[in-house]
Amino acid sequence: MRTHVTIDRELCIGSGQCALTAPGVFTQDDEGLSALLPEAEAGDGTGADLEEAARACPVSAITLG
Repeated sequence: MRTHVTIDRELCIGSGQCALTAPGVFTQDDEGLSALLPEAEAGDGTGADLEEAARACPVSAITLG
């Protein structure tokens, strides 16, 4: 199943928990904020790692839908 990933960059504080939890989907940009990897830029990903990354975000900047 594919899951749409949205990152609220206004909320993001750059803790990096998403990139640690789901390194195949998330990275940090030049500003240190969360970003989707180029292969995931369509906003879609799969796997339980996405749910864990959303839960690990200390400011709830990641939304899955």
